[in-house]
Amino acid sequence: MPVYLDHNATTPLNSEVVEAMMPYMTGLYGNPSSVHRFGRLTRDALEQARMQVAHFVGAQPKEVVFTSGGSEANNLAIRGVLANRPKSKFAISAIEHASLIAPSKLMVEQGWQLDMVPVNAQGVITDDALCECINDTTQMVSVMAANNETGVLQDISALVDRVKSTENNIIFHSDACQVAGKMPIHFAQLKLDLMTLSSHKLYGPLGAGALIVGSHIDLAPLITGGGQEKQKRSGTENLPALVGFGIAAELATEQMQQRKQHVLALQTQLMEQLTTIQGIEVFSQNAPRLPNTIMFALTGIDGEALLMQLDRKGFAVSSGSACDSGRTEPSHVLLAMSVKPEIAKGAIRVSFGEQNTSDDVFQFVEAVQDIKLQFN
Repeated sequence: MPVYLDHNATTPLNSEVVEAMMPYMTGLYGNPSSVHRFGRLTRDALEQARMQVAHFVGAQPKEVVFTSGGSEANNLAIRGVLANRPKSKFAISAIEHASLIAPSKLMVEQGWQLDMVPVNAQGVITDDALCECINDTTQMVSVMAANNETGVLQDISALVDRVKSTENNIIFHSDACQVAGKMPIHFAQLKLDLMTLSSHKLYGPLGAGALIVGSHIDLAPLITGGGQEKQKRSGTENLPALVGFGIAAELATEQMQQRKQHVLALQTQLMEQLTTIQGIEVFSQNAPRLPNTIMFALTGIDGEALLMQLDRKGFAVSSGSACDSGRTEPSHVLLAMSVKPEIAKGAIRVSFGEQNTSDDVFQFVEAVQDIKLQFN
């Protein structure tokens, strides 16, 4: 039976989520914007999902703007905010997801100046590094809460406080797709202005996400024409997926500690066993990380080759972000951490989920050892 170790790319659907979605794929098919009974029933379900997602991250339901996923939410955050502000400067971290980097480059083409906030060798952003990238003309800052490749956690609370202490009305956005569901995150307590979420990272369905938008934020929509989502994202909502998102968020709230302890035990076991293999380099091992994620390289073996060999042995892992799976260049995250390109090209990521077992770890390490012998 193949062993799935790529939960940062996507997670399997929880059975309770599937059960909740089914009625909205069969008999309950009304458009939530319709005023008749069918529409009212689906509108109620949509608003219930909105409340569940809001409660999950400590936001108000009115602050939840549903999207097709994390990538759209990241695009909406960057392009939607900057569209309504005078062209000057904005800053993002050097390790952001491609769905944040791409719209940032688009804004540069439209006349904005972009500052990339560097990270240290462990992949952590320091207060000093952030301060050097902001000034009186900075309009917005975006820093992800947890990196999808290395699992490194940023001290978002401290970074937000630093930005807000400038009193320049700088908007702060955080991509929380990877941390949400694995560790607690609270929108209001962090004093964030915007936050990105994704359903399929927490055992919910694909095709659903959200941008949490503070009520004080003036956001220009990317999609217009229908007026849904309080004029911030037109288009008929993907109701079955959003119902599933709501249930997944509710389950994540209830089961977070249990899930965290389970994957943390597996992460600890893998770390201990990897250290017995000569030539292994684990990235960011001295930084705070997600409890389920380890990224490492095996000296002298290309990451794609290692990934394919592991796949043949029945292990599904990743060489980084699933959205960059076709890349031939080393991970921009590792390069930003000053990892040598030849080592960065050998990196693979293991990300555990609730169905993984201790035996999976033993078998995985044995497979890595066998592959190492083949290449030597």
